[in-house]
Amino acid sequence: MATNKRVFTLRLPEDVLDKIGKLATKEHRSVTNYIEFVLLQYLEANASSSEQQKTNPSRTR
Repeated sequence: MATNKRVFTLRLPEDVLDKIGKLATKEHRSVTNYIEFVLLQYLEANASSSEQQKTNPSRTR
């Protein structure tokens, strides 16, 4: 099955990877899938705050 996902290397400290692994297990996800899920959530939240700043430029961070 073809995918449009790019592969790259991510280096993390072992303790961070262990914490991510525990969270991924709780969510019944692989570590890779959990990292993708969390990043997408962050990007969506960031995009909506960026849109709010564009529509109301007087607001500061």
